[in-house]
Amino acid sequence: MRLSTKGRYAVMAMVDLAKHGSGEPISLAEIAERQEISLSYLEQLFAKLRAASLVKSVRGPGGGYLLARGADGTRVSDVILAVDEPIRATRCTPGAPTGCSGNKSRCLTHDLWEELGNQIHLYLSSVTLADVCAQRLLGRSGALHCDAQPQPLTHETEDAAVAQ
Repeated sequence: MRLSTKGRYAVMAMVDLAKHGSGEPISLAEIAERQEISLSYLEQLFAKLRAASLVKSVRGPGGGYLLARGADGTRVSDVILAVDEPIRATRCTPGAPTGCSGNKSRCLTHDLWEELGNQIHLYLSSVTLADVCAQRLLGRSGALHCDAQPQPLTHETEDAAVAQ
């Protein structure tokens, strides 16, 4: 699965807004400069984010954008879906009666990739902008633990691993 620049840039911009907002509107020009994203591209993305009620715009001098739900209430999956970025790993169209193979059947690995897409969506739904800002991501899946120290491999640990 590959996330396009549209999804990545939208998340980067929203994290920037969460980190630098502090209750004050932030201009897209500031975000564009900090994140090195084209201002016109950000304007397109923020039109979609505003339509999805993820941001509020403030007009006039000192205007800009605010998070509509706060950093704790905005999930990364919401941002990605708001900019029309599909979260899926299959090449099939979701809900289509036919599959992605040339003969219109589902490929042998279809269920594998579909479940991978589901897991990615679940993970991104569990992460908020506040989590990203606070760097609370390492080990979130349970696969890594920040406090766990790697143990040196000895003959005893090697034998114990083989016995299991």
